[in-house]
This record gives sequence, structure tokens and C-alpha cells, in this order.
Amino acid sequence: MASAVLPSGSLCAAAAAAAAAPPGLRLRLRLLLLLLSAAALIPTGDGQNLITEDVTVVEGEVATISCRVKNSDDSVIQLLNPNRQTIYFRDFRPLKDSRFQLVNFSNSELRVSLTNVSISDEGRYFCQLYTDPPQEIYTTITVLVPPRNLMIDIQKDTAVEGEEIEVNCTAMASKPATTIRWFKGNKELTGKSEVEEWSDMYTVTSQLMLTVGKEDDGVPVICLVDHPAVKDMQTQRYLEVQYKPQVHIQLTYPPQGLTREGDTLELTCEVIGKPQPVMVNWVRLDDDLPQHAVVSGSNLLINNLNKTDNGTYRCEASNIVGTAHSDYTLYVYDTTATTEPAVHGLTQLPNSAEELDSEDLSDSRAGEDNSIRAVDHAVIGGVVAVVVFAMLCLLIILGRYFARHKGTYFTHEAKGADDAADADTAIINAEGGQNNSEEKKEYFI
Repeated sequence: MASAVLPSGSLCAAAAAAAAAPPGLRLRLRLLLLLLSAAALIPTGDGQNLITEDVTVVEGEVATISCRVKNSDDSVIQLLNPNRQTIYFRDFRPLKDSRFQLVNFSNSELRVSLTNVSISDEGRYFCQLYTDPPQEIYTTITVLVPPRNLMIDIQKDTAVEGEEIEVNCTAMASKPATTIRWFKGNKELTGKSEVEEWSDMYTVTSQLMLTVGKEDDGVPVICLVDHPAVKDMQTQRYLEVQYKPQVHIQLTYPPQGLTREGDTLELTCEVIGKPQPVMVNWVRLDDDLPQHAVVSGSNLLINNLNKTDNGTYRCEASNIVGTAHSDYTLYVYDTTATTEPAVHGLTQLPNSAEELDSEDLSDSRAGEDNSIRAVDHAVIGGVVAVVVFAMLCLLIILGRYFARHKGTYFTHEAKGADDAADADTAIINAEGGQNNSEEKKEYFI
């Protein structure tokens, strides 16, 4: 390989100039002397290859820059910043920035770390190899900046069921622009985002329009950041939804569900709502409450039941959102009743189709089906009783009919015996004449 040789006089002159220079200039002259010395010894660059990689780092963390030489032959490696200022020449650092530290220096690699990276450190860094001709490649440092603040704002602190509310989430000063995702509980929703750029930083605001129901009360609305510089960054707000009461009548007594004359009926009105209803009212549809009915808060008590207590009893509750009710149909059986329906007389009437849940529907149908079965059995029993009674009457009539005809025969045979002195005379008189007397007498004997 050929090499470039500098005159020795030039090197001596440079060394003398460096020694006599002022302190401020001495460092630059020493660097120049190193470059001249290297140039005097640098072989040609045949077969050498300079390698580096781009670096992506989060703001505040450490970036490592590596300049490597493949097939190195002891050529000089130098690292420069985006302003083309020398950071390291071999293992010497001319740049007065203590954040740059030498990690490794050898004939084939110059590795330098940069601590506490800021957005101003972003750019191209140059690796130079002093060969003939010189080689130069660059590596790019990209600085990621996570959102500095994440805020969520709900248009109304308290919403009413069925109302549409606006929720906003803002991720400030990030790089690159943040992607915002929305969740309501475990369900992901879609919002509308706007991006604002300022001085290479991005502020993103996402808007979510949400129609709330009573099932959303207490459910978190989550704003989640999707950004390469941060993981699991999120903020949330809990929804507060007011809704009208939900009413359910619970049969407390009798536990078996069959209400007979003389028994006691106790109903409990279970009410939930937001705000919680403070007034619960019991009424009887199409009639007044029985005089012996006692209302105590949400409970209705009727002692000594009788058939005049039959009817539909309604529990009503209301709050600032609305009013709701539930109905219970009472049927009082005779004391001799033995059929016990699964849920007697319970008919929960919802305020709307949405409030009709499967449990209430199954209870109501169970009571209705068993009541229908009881009525069917009573009808069948009545029909059988009528048929049996009709058959008995028919047998009695037939018996009397046959008995009456038999009596008439005997009376006809003996109707002449009233004025007869003996049996022969009675037979003759019964047949109505003397002509047949002899024949009758012979037949009789």
C-alpha cells in the first residue's frame, strides 16, 4: 500500500507553534498537530469500510453512537456533531460537553455515549475515517418526546340517562404526534382527533360524543396514549349518571306464595335510582286500600285476608329524573284450597319494554300458568260433579218409573178384590165379566 508522507520540518514547525501559542489557541493547534501526524502515517483506504447505525432515543435517556471500521488497518476515526464540530478524535475529546463520554476506542471502533438527550441533540452525526481518499458516513439521532401532560375533561359532571355528553382528552407537547384511544370500561370507542404543531412538537386533542344510560353510572371513561416513547400512559374519569327509579315488588309473606282467607300478606317494594327515591307510595288500582291495610315505609301489610281484598296493588316511586311503578295482583283462595302455585298472584308490570327483564317475566308467567292450572282443575271437577249428579238423577227416575209400572200390574190383577167374598169372585170381578170367570178360575188353580 502507498502512504502519504509529510515533510518532517512541517511537523516540527507545527509543534513549536503549539508550544508557543496562547492557552486558548493551544488546544486547536494540538488538534491540528494530531491531524498532521495522522496524515503522515495514513495508508490508502483500500479494503476498509466505515459502518454506523441510526439511533432513536427517548428524551432524557442515553444515546450511543458507534463508528466502526470493517477490515481496519489502524486508520484514524473521528466523530463530529451536526454543526460539524469534532466530538472525539481518536480517544481525545476537544468538545467541552461532558455529556459525551467515550465508551470504547480501538483501531476498529469509536463508541461514544450522549447522556440526558434533549430535543436539541437531534440531527446528523458524522463518522470520518482518515484514509486516502477519506471516508465519511452519518448517523441520525431521533429524539422521541412523550406527552408532557394528559388531561381528560367531561362536559358535565353529572348526566341524565339518555343524554349525549362530550368528553375531551388532550396530550400536550409530544414528538411524534400522539394517537389517542378511548375506552368505556372494557369497550373501545372511536373519537375524533385534531393535531396542532408548534416548534416541532405536537398537541393532540380527541373528542368523544357519548350517549349515557343507567348502566354507565360508575363506569370509567379511559383516555389511553399510543406513543413510541411511553407505555401504559392513560387517564380516566368515572361517569355519574342519574336515572329514574327501578321498582320491584317482593313477596315477603306468605313464603309459599299461596294466599288464603285469614292469612297475612306482606309485600316489600324494592326501589333503586339515582338520586335514591325518598318517597314510596302504595295504591290499589280501581279501588281504595283496604281499611285493615298498613303501609310502613316501603312495606305493605294486610292482615286477615278475605276475597274483598282481591285486586292489583301498585308501588310507585319517583325522583328528579322520573317516576316508575310495579304491580302485584292479589287473589285470595278459600281456606280449603290445596293448590299452591309457584308464585301466586305476582304480576310485575314494567314501565317500559326495556325494563322487562327475564327474571320478572319468568316469575309472572309462572304465577299465571299455575293460576290457570288451578282454574282448569276446578272447572273439570265441576263438570265431573254435574255429570255424576245427572246420572244419579236419571237412575232414580228410571227406578221410580219401573216401580210404578210394576205396581200398576199387581193392582190390575187384584182390583176386583175389594168387594169380593173370596178369591174366585175377585178374579171374575177384575176381568170385568162372568164370561171369563171359569177360564180364570182354571188358570188360577
